[in-house]
Amino acid sequence: MARHPFIFLTALLLLALVLSLFVGRYPQPYWMSPTLLQEDELARQLVFNLRLPRILTAILLGMALAGAGAVMQMIFRNPLVEPGFLGVSQGAGFGAALAIIKISNAPLVVEMSAALFAILGLVLSYFLARNLRYGGWVLRLVLAGIAVSALFSSGVGLLKYVADPLKQLPEITFWLLGGLWSVTWSELLYIVPVVVPALVVVWLMRWRLNLLSLSDETAFSLGVSTGRERALLLGVSVAATAAVVAVAGIVGWIGLIVPHLARRVMGTDAQNSLPASILLGGIFALLCDDIARTLYVGEIPLGILTSLIGAVLFAAIMMSRAQRFKP
Repeated sequence: MARHPFIFLTALLLLALVLSLFVGRYPQPYWMSPTLLQEDELARQLVFNLRLPRILTAILLGMALAGAGAVMQMIFRNPLVEPGFLGVSQGAGFGAALAIIKISNAPLVVEMSAALFAILGLVLSYFLARNLRYGGWVLRLVLAGIAVSALFSSGVGLLKYVADPLKQLPEITFWLLGGLWSVTWSELLYIVPVVVPALVVVWLMRWRLNLLSLSDETAFSLGVSTGRERALLLGVSVAATAAVVAVAGIVGWIGLIVPHLARRVMGTDAQNSLPASILLGGIFALLCDDIARTLYVGEIPLGILTSLIGAVLFAAIMMSRAQRFKP
């Protein structure tokens, strides 16, 4: 396994983390002098109580979505699969909208409802796929995910239609656009116990992904328990996705574009491309969030930026004829 690219990516992530602490609009746009931390109490409170938890959450968000996207793209042998594929993101959006309208707009209530319906999206996709009578397991799961995602999307549309246009509808709209403006240490502590163990499991099983991306017959002949191992990897990927989506809202394209970038740099071997996806995902989400909170006085929703930048990168990759670097 090539070590140098991972050392470089880790160093780049740490450098981005440190620099992000001083990027913002206080006391002046775009940059804060590090010496100000010794002189200004407000600057210290801003950095350590607002920026630091937000930065760490952005890194975990990117790592979770990119890692989940890499896992799903290999398991389903489909480069266009991403974490919202099994109805997880759409389920979380429906849960958040339902909580805002019918229960409470308190952040914890919205997050718990979003996480619950994200997991429900996975359960419904799995149940529907088990009962379909068309195609193999992978195709049935694809079709089930499309159906469940459409179901939750229509539910969100209905909730937006009946929502109070002055109070509830703006909250639903901004949540669905995605963003980390309300993140504090409590939200970070909410996702760490889910995301970190999930990433550890995915990292430890990265070498099995090459086998799980084979057909069932080929993998079984090599002694791989495809059902259990695929279920475990999908389960932890969905759990991590549900946790970060519950806090950040719908943030798209990270799970789709970052695994493509990782494979372009590291090759198709999951032992190299999966860790690279996780590190690149953290860097990508952090840089997008820095732009979102710095470029204008009014914060740009994170989901808009990731979709815009991700779509441009995706188009560039698809049009590029450059060869992948082999590890």
